[in-house]
Amino acid sequence: MTSLWINFMLLSPDMAGATQAATGDPIKDLLVNLFVFLLACFVGFEVISKVPNTLHTPLMSGSNAISGITLVGALVVAGHTYFDLPAWLGFVAVVMATINVIGGFMVTDRMLEMFKKKDEGKK
Repeated sequence: MTSLWINFMLLSPDMAGATQAATGDPIKDLLVNLFVFLLACFVGFEVISKVPNTLHTPLMSGSNAISGITLVGALVVAGHTYFDLPAWLGFVAVVMATINVIGGFMVTDRMLEMFKKKDEGKK
């Protein structure tokens, strides 16, 4: 299993991360990617926790566009590899991004329904 991950990292250095070039050392690349991921999680949590409740739902439509980009990226990763583990991880990413996009649009649609005027004259 470990050799499969190392081979994947060595054969496709462009997948090692968009922020740095692959150094050829898969452990170092993995640690750098883990650090970037944890930093992104921390910054994302700090940004989202500062958003007031009244603005949270309207921001969902903007995040739907980002999730759409994530979905396209997951499709590329799932179809780009010849190994089993990355293909399955890509498939899981496609499923999760699809759920996120659909859920975001459902929440946005529900929010917009709240602002429509109700016609009292109709029965």
